[in-house]
Amino acid sequence: MIYTVTFNPAIDYIVHTDDLRTGYVNRSDYEEMFIGGKGINVSNVLAQLGVTSKTLGFTAGFTGRAIEEGVCLMGIEADFVRLKKGNSRINVKINTGVETEINGQGPDIDEASIAELFKKIGKLDDGDTLILAGSIPKSLPSDIYEKILSLVSGRNIRTVVDATKDLLLNVLKYHPFLIKPNNFELAELFDTEIDSDEDIVKYASELQKMGARNVLVSMAGNGALLIEENGNVHKCGVCKGTVVNTIGAGDSMLAGFVAGLEKGSISYALKLGTACGGATAFSSGLAKKELIDQLMEQLV
Repeated sequence: MIYTVTFNPAIDYIVHTDDLRTGYVNRSDYEEMFIGGKGINVSNVLAQLGVTSKTLGFTAGFTGRAIEEGVCLMGIEADFVRLKKGNSRINVKINTGVETEINGQGPDIDEASIAELFKKIGKLDDGDTLILAGSIPKSLPSDIYEKILSLVSGRNIRTVVDATKDLLLNVLKYHPFLIKPNNFELAELFDTEIDSDEDIVKYASELQKMGARNVLVSMAGNGALLIEENGNVHKCGVCKGTVVNTIGAGDSMLAGFVAGLEKGSISYALKLGTACGGATAFSSGLAKKELIDQLMEQLV
């Protein structure tokens, strides 16, 4: 079983309007609503690929119930910890051609609820995959990723981490199976500039020396590079299409890669990840199977 963790899921409320004037009543042209959160995004795309996953995290209030229902409608098994106080957040995104975002804080997460999440994670079986993705809310301890990886350390559980800065660096000592920085995040980790594939391989290899086993680096319009734990380097170019959305593309790539590992080789996983990332980038929402299949034909 694949498990994803979303600490602070949200309802993304997207308002499309021609113009926005502060201090006045504005009317929308149309609105969209999506269930948001990096772990949920990964599970959503896994479901499109026919791969079962269970999503963990915290929900609260009436918005939390809506998130749980929405996740189930996506074909994802939900096993959230229900908080006794507050409401899960709503993120407002106003699109006038340029997108303005107002992201909610989310509910406070108490110690008892954290312990309940740890109990759920502690029940994972050998052979399971655990995916930690995204930032953490202020009410959680800054070392929450480390505590989770420590909890499953030494067991036959494949751990995947998609995070930035110290959140990522501090878990490398637990030897995660896969980490997925993009090229900008990789440069930021080493306070440097990255100008070539050789630079990416150099700094990804440094992360391996620090404990990461496999490093997948997404490079937007330049494709993706995978540095395996045995030192082999794989590159996949991008699919052809018109980019209309970058939100969730990295999550989609991660989902495709993990699903690909379940079904085939490293090379296949990289291609499927690339196709899933492209399918989201070329869509108004997350990747759908029909477009993923079409893009896979470009990568054969």
